[in-house]
Parts: sequence; structure tokens; C-alpha cells
Amino acid sequence: MKAKVIALITAALAPAIALLSYFYLRNEYESNTLIQVIRAFVIGALLVFPIMVLQYALEAESLLTRDWVKAFGSAAAMEEFFKWFLLYFAVYRFVPFQTRYDGILYGAALSLGFASAENIMYLMALGIDSAIGRAFLPVSSHALFGVVMGYYMGSAKKQGNRRHLVWMLLSIIVPIALHGLYDYILLTIHENVVYIIIPFMFFLWWFALSRTKKADGKTA
Repeated sequence: MKAKVIALITAALAPAIALLSYFYLRNEYESNTLIQVIRAFVIGALLVFPIMVLQYALEAESLLTRDWVKAFGSAAAMEEFFKWFLLYFAVYRFVPFQTRYDGILYGAALSLGFASAENIMYLMALGIDSAIGRAFLPVSSHALFGVVMGYYMGSAKKQGNRRHLVWMLLSIIVPIALHGLYDYILLTIHENVVYIIIPFMFFLWWFALSRTKKADGKTA
């Protein structure tokens, strides 16, 4: 039993650690940056529990009767708003950003912490056989939403007052829109969904990685 639990937790955490390592190792950082990244990861993981309570309450009160409300409201807006809130108040206001890429790193860390805790709970309910599918879809998508959020928030931090409000609005609106569309596809398309969600995931990866290249100066 103990070995099974360890295997489940390892399977749940492995994709998040791999993705976070990828984003962390893209650039060189001071030693204290890793501490801040781990802190953001833990904050994101703790966020799962209050959000699950709120989502359960909405379901129990039958307030989520339409698929688009579930996708863009309960899932996308609620999860991305609280991630944005914590990224802003726990990281943005207190941690110095050297480049826009710092925003991406912290956004990815917080989102992957959230995805990891959520993944552990789902694997406990569904079994370890679902680990691969969840690694490619929910865990990856949360990471990419965090990358996009962090890119725009990092842009707001580095550019000061110039277009600050625009960047901050984009840092919450764009992740909600992408997350909502992702969930809406999964909720409403039941036949051959793979032919829709896989291209959408490729789009998410392209969109997020293009932001990272802009942020670390590899493109204009």
C-alpha cells in the first residue's frame, strides 16, 4: 500500500517537476531565485483546496447548469483569478524581476504547484493509469496558462507605467480565455475530441513558447 501511494505521488509530481525544470533551466539565476520558485510552487499547491470547496459549493447549489458557465466561470475564471491574485500579491509585489522571463518562471511555478496538487487528488480517485493523459493535458495546460499570465505580468513589471494597466489586464484576461476554451472543448465535444484538443494543445504550446522567446530576448 505504501509503495502504491509513493508511486502515485511520484507519477502525479513528475510531469510538473519536468516542466518546471525546463522553464527554470532556460536561464541562469541567483541561488535565492530557486527558493522563490519553490515558494511560488507551494503557494499554488495550497490554492487547490479553497478552490475545490468553492467549486463544490457552486455545483451543490446547481449554479453551474450550462457547459459554458462551467468552462469559463467555475473552472477558468475562478482558477485563473486566484492564481493571478496570488502571483500578484505574493510574488509580483515583493520579488524583483530582472527580466520579463522572471514573470514566466514564477507564473509557471505557481500554476504547476496548483496542477500537481490537483493531479494527486485526481490520480487517487481515478488511478495511476490516468497519469499519462493528465500529464499531457491538465498539467501541461496549467503550466502554459501560467506562462502566459507570467509573461504579461512580467511585461507590466519591467515597463513601469507605460502600458502597465494594459499588460495587467492581459495577464488575467488571456489565461481565462485560453483556459475557458480548453475546458469548453472537453465539456462539449464527446466524439473524436482528440482531433480538436490535440491541435489546441499545439496552439497553446506555440503561443506560450513564443512568449518565452520574446521574454528572454531570443526574438524581438
